[in-house]
Amino acid sequence: MESKEFALFIAEALAEKKAEDLVILEVTQVVGYTDFVVVAGARNARQLQAMIGYVERHVRDTLGRQAYGVEGLGEGAWALIDFGDVVVHVFRNEERQFYDLEGLWTEAPRVPFDPDAVPAAAT
Repeated sequence: MESKEFALFIAEALAEKKAEDLVILEVTQVVGYTDFVVVAGARNARQLQAMIGYVERHVRDTLGRQAYGVEGLGEGAWALIDFGDVVVHVFRNEERQFYDLEGLWTEAPRVPFDPDAVPAAAT
């Protein structure tokens, strides 16, 4: 799976868990450590932790890929999953405004993504 397809796959998984304001940035020309950054918002710490856990399991179970690392999960305000070519940032809404990753990488093109086109997750 190409990096862009993988970023879209992750965004779909986050959308299934009701992530807010999903953004996919192609950062290949901006940073040297990854190709795409997926940024999502969570209403609270519990939702944030559920989204991170779901993405990790869904990627592992569906694609057989393991994350290189997960950071920040214990605080419940922000978490990161590093898959190498795609890095996922999930923030509670207040922290997302503070860190403003989209503002940091304004020159990075956004990948079109419509979360409303993603079917609801089966429970």
